[in-house]
Amino acid sequence: MVRHEEVKNGVIFPAGEKNEAFSQFFTGQSYLQSLVFDPNVNVVVGNVTFEPGCRNNWHIHRGGYQILLVTGGEGWYQEEGKPAQLLKAGDVIVTYDGVKHWHGAAKDSWFEHIAITAGKPEWLEPVDDELYSKL
Repeated sequence: MVRHEEVKNGVIFPAGEKNEAFSQFFTGQSYLQSLVFDPNVNVVVGNVTFEPGCRNNWHIHRGGYQILLVTGGEGWYQEEGKPAQLLKAGDVIVTYDGVKHWHGAAKDSWFEHIAITAGKPEWLEPVDDELYSKL
């Protein structure tokens, strides 16, 4: 059974289009709705929706940070060298400059978060399937 299927319908913000621009950095299907993309503002804000099992690659934010505001479903966040954290609506994650991490949906749940990002991401390797399957 797929939990939190209502997330795909954009309960708070629309799920957006298939995230083709960043698809090479994701395992599975994600969707992106830009909320703030203004050259006069030093952050980008987007609604990212993950199908069950979808997650992004390990990555590092350079010259900035990322704040995740979880708005629906269940997912995971993990920093290198630390255990993965289960995320649910209402959770907030702050990732500091230079911290290697990943985030994405639980295996059986849709997942959605608002990403507030400053700086540039450095995309790295995919999350190991064996590591993910143990969550």
